Parts: sequence; structure tokens; C-alpha cells
Amino acid sequence: MSDYIVSARKYRPDSFETLLGQDNIAKTLKNSILRGQLAHAYLFCGPRGVGKTSTARIFAKTINCANPSPDLEPCGECESCKSFAEGRSYCIHELDAASNNGVEDIKALMDKVQIPPQVGRYSVYIIDEVHMLSQSAFNAFLKTLEEPPAHAIFILATTEKHKILPTILSRCQTYDFNRISVGDMVRNLRSIAAKEGITVDDESLHVIARQADGAMRDALTIFDQTVAFCGTEIRCEDVMRNLNVLDYEYGFNLVDRFLAGDHAGALLLFDEVLSKGFNALHFISALSSHLRDLVVSRTAGLEALLDLPESLKERYREQASRCSLQFLYSALEATTQCEAGFKASTNQRLHIEFTLMKLCFLQGVPAAAAPAPAVIPSEAKESAAPAPAPAPATAPSTPPVIPSEAKES
Repeated sequence: MSDYIVSARKYRPDSFETLLGQDNIAKTLKNSILRGQLAHAYLFCGPRGVGKTSTARIFAKTINCANPSPDLEPCGECESCKSFAEGRSYCIHELDAASNNGVEDIKALMDKVQIPPQVGRYSVYIIDEVHMLSQSAFNAFLKTLEEPPAHAIFILATTEKHKILPTILSRCQTYDFNRISVGDMVRNLRSIAAKEGITVDDESLHVIARQADGAMRDALTIFDQTVAFCGTEIRCEDVMRNLNVLDYEYGFNLVDRFLAGDHAGALLLFDEVLSKGFNALHFISALSSHLRDLVVSRTAGLEALLDLPESLKERYREQASRCSLQFLYSALEATTQCEAGFKASTNQRLHIEFTLMKLCFLQGVPAAAAPAPAVIPSEAKESAAPAPAPAPATAPSTPPVIPSEAKES
């Protein structure tokens, strides 16, 4: 059998210090340990792959550690820490509620709760995906959660907080976990790549991090997949091809076509994208993201919103300097409307092609090739040259006579 371990398991955080992107939660939990103010029930909620279960394990390991460090990190040397690391701990219990969601499963767990820990001070029960418990299982769990033994601590983890009963929520300290930022994921991936002897550039790491959508576990899974495809030398173009991600170059080239009014070039680029097997909706979504990044680059004070390597940031700044904000807003409005109407369209390719042609006539079209712009009537009145004054009418030789005047005369 192979000794290979996936990166998500091999580099799983095992201390508060190595916990990624959840500094406030780590600080709060450490302070509660320091002051001896441990609650009997915690609820960890947030997106997948952001460290909820890892934090629960670290917390359980720390409160049972015989010799924690001054900054409240588990020592890793005491019997409690060793038994946990070796998977034979009798004071830390985990239950997957997705597959053990019946009343019988919860009753079996409640029977264990009455038994005090053999090693360590607390018996910690980590229930993952707790929202999957049935209504009757929640009700069976409620009484024990309300009045647990002094040695028992429950940590519930879920990705769907809204499905938890209010009676459960009111008995737990709730911690909301954040998505991991692209910057934090890139730094972590770079460190792991160095440990594994893998050469990778920042652009590749940013592509992986953006695909992970805030989940570090997903980023590590994508990283393993990329290593399997590329080997120890990872290049950005290989990453994009492996993950079926549209190259940044298409975004830059398309905007250049829009600015030049080259609708033929824009349509040919779209055809090239389709010929490579990319989904048309992903194409227009990527174009919207590119335009959004141009708006961010064009607007002072928004640099922090640009999750890109420095080499790409400079390219965005250069292209954004050639675009007016009005053009970018109008273009972004057109692409988002195209996305919204894509599924309802009976001819989806034409739907996108029409949007691309429309974008080519927003700005920078050569005078000879541009169609006459539509004129708003009110503007037409203001901008129209003053009409020449009408020539004075020639007085008739015999003026008209009003009947009443004729009688008087």
C-alpha cells in the first residue's frame, strides 16, 4: 500500500498557531481556557473547508493537555496529546451526524456522556454536520445539552446554521467562521509547495486560491490535483488547462477589441474559447470578473479588493487607465444582464455574441466604422444649430379687410 497522504490531511492544523484565517475565534477560545470560563456547548458554523472541525479538535486537545505552553498551545508530549495524535483518545469523541442521525445514535452517545474521562479533565463530543440530525434526535439531545455532566463539553459543527433548532442555538456559544482570504491561501500553499519541493509561481497559486472560493481544504485538494498533472514544475498555463479556467489573456484581449470597436475580433475570440471546450456561461462570467477588476483598478482606494499577483495588478492598472469609468460601468451592466438572461435564451451563442457586439460600440469606435449614435430628443434640441430666421413676408398689395371694419368705412 502507498504511504501517500493527501495535503488536506497531512497539513491539517494541529494548534491555534497553525489555524488559518480564524484569528478572532482562536483568541476567544484561548482566553476562555486561560480564565477557566469554558462553556458546556459550542456551535461552530460557516462554509465548508474553513477549519471548523480542526478548531474543535485543537480546542479539545488543548483543554485536556497536561502541560500546555504559556500561549496555550498543546504540548504534544503528554499522554492525552499522544493518545489523540495516535487516534486512541478516550476523552475526545467524534460523531458524523450525516450518517448517524437517528434517535438510537444520539441515545448511544448520551450513554457515553455519563462516563467520566480516563485521561484528561474533560470528555469532548464533536458532532459534525449537526444540522443533519432528525427532529426526534434533536429532541433526544436537548435534555442532555441543557444539563450535561460537569466533565462533558459538546462542540457542534455545521455549514447550515439556519437548520438548527432555536432551542439548541440558545444553549450554545456560537462562533461564525470566515472564508479564508486569497492572500492567506496563497501564503499557505507557497509554504506547503516549498516543503514538498515543488516549484510554482504566484499566478498559479492565485488561480488555485480563487477556484477554492474561500475553502482551504478545497485549495489543498486542487493543489494535489495540479501536482498530479504538472509534476514538480507548475506553470500557470498548465494550471488553467487542468482546471478548465479561462486564461487572463482573453479578458485583456477582449477589452482591447471593445476599445478599438473591433467586433469581428471579439467574435473570433469568443469562437476560439468555445472551440477549446469552455462553457459559454463561464466565458461571460469570466468577462464580468475581468471588468469588475478593471473598475477596482481604475478607482482610487480599492486596491485591497484586487486578489491578484503583482504582475497582473500592473496589467490591470495599465488597461484600466485607457478605459473611462462610464465605459466600464456600461460594459459591466451589459455582461451581468447577459448572464442573467443566458439560461432563458433560446439561442445562447447569439445571446452572448450580441452582447459582445454591443460592447464594441460603447467607446473608441473609429468614426468611419461607427454607426451614427442615437440622439436623445432633448439633447437634439439643445445641440441643434439655430434655424435661420424666416424671410420677412412680403406685404400684400391690398391688405385683407375685416368685415366689421368694412361696414364702418
